[in-house]
Amino acid sequence: MKFSPCTGKCTDKGTHCEACGRSHVEIAETRSIVKGIVGFAQKMDYENPEEFTAAIAKNVLYKLNEAKFNEANSNEVKFFEAK
Repeated sequence: MKFSPCTGKCTDKGTHCEACGRSHVEIAETRSIVKGIVGFAQKMDYENPEEFTAAIAKNVLYKLNEAKFNEANSNEVKFFEAK
């Protein structure tokens, strides 16, 4: 699935936003994640929030790639064990 960012023209009818195409559940969960990150940054009172958010983005991408790599290797191991 490809992520579609908010266009600022949100709709709340049906199960999906007619502007960005994301489900209302996905939008709500994304808002919750962002709210948590904002709350943490405010609690820490960072003077450099742009560096904090850049580090968070970099870490998320790293963890996603790591999980993808581990899943691929795990599947290969299971495949070889099945023989």
